[in-house]
Amino acid sequence: MGSSVAATELLSFLGALGEWRDRRKAELDELDQAALHSPDADALSADVVLSMTVWKAVSDRYELILVTWDSGRVGPTETERISALIWGGLDAGGAGGSLAVSLPEACKLSDALAATLRGKLALEPGDADLAARLRQLRAQVERISDLVKLEPANVRDQALATHHDLDRRLTDLADRNKRGADIGGLIGPFEIDAARTERDLIVGAATRKERAADVARARTLRGELEAQGTAVRALADKAVAAVTPAPRLAVPDVTALGPVPNTPSELEKYLTRLDAVRRALGQAQAAYGAALGKRDELTQLLDAYQVKAASVAKGNEDLAELYRRGRAVIEAEPVDLARLGALVAAYQAYLEGTK
Repeated sequence: MGSSVAATELLSFLGALGEWRDRRKAELDELDQAALHSPDADALSADVVLSMTVWKAVSDRYELILVTWDSGRVGPTETERISALIWGGLDAGGAGGSLAVSLPEACKLSDALAATLRGKLALEPGDADLAARLRQLRAQVERISDLVKLEPANVRDQALATHHDLDRRLTDLADRNKRGADIGGLIGPFEIDAARTERDLIVGAATRKERAADVARARTLRGELEAQGTAVRALADKAVAAVTPAPRLAVPDVTALGPVPNTPSELEKYLTRLDAVRRALGQAQAAYGAALGKRDELTQLLDAYQVKAASVAKGNEDLAELYRRGRAVIEAEPVDLARLGALVAAYQAYLEGTK
């Protein structure tokens, strides 16, 4: 937090995170479909929703980092903001509330949730044999060992016992596999237990972190919202310049709240105001992002209809004129969404009428 990360390292990180995001979304879609057709669909619903919620929190933070990254046009100030966006808290909770975890913690939490769902649905990883699954489980047990060391003294013994049990069971599974025994029926339940343990330890650590020091938490959250606000304002400026009509939501400036107070009563009010800023920033990000997404959607539709017209209505001057007008709207700054939408609809109607 607060470090200026080298641009080359950030480029590699963003590429890997983008691949992880897309791969996890495809996996969750697969698990969602499997859960819908499972006899235990109702019981699995909460796990699916929580997994999707955590993924969405990671995806939203990734988009904000990309805006701040601005295709690599960054200096020390921007890379410090990106560091705050990576290590600052993001909402990764279910319908029953939210839990502030960092971006790396949310990714690990997503891994654990996906593994739990796969185990409950008895789905095999698509490209993993038993040896690969055992290697992944060994890495997971080592992560659990690191998490156990962070547990407070009053619960550490219980956590150590759980870790030792997992380590013993995994060693037994590996030995059985080396001897050629069938461990297919044992590895699934173990994956569920390991994923649940890691998830609980991550959640426990994050919860303690939230409760540790309200003053420190308020200062940290204020810094995160300042970085997030700068990124959202950049997104808003981009949307206003790119499309019309653009949303007109105010993007709050957290610095207007003043310094973090020290008294408990004032601090509680301050945290409430910070939460209101957080929600307002989320709404603004969604609105301005949707406007840009609408422009991209209409542009892709226009080009898709042009490709279709080339095969079914080649040489049609009316269609060609509609396409030229649509491209002219797209190339204008800002793009008139209403006019572009009308041209795309007219193009579609005209094209369908030629069938």
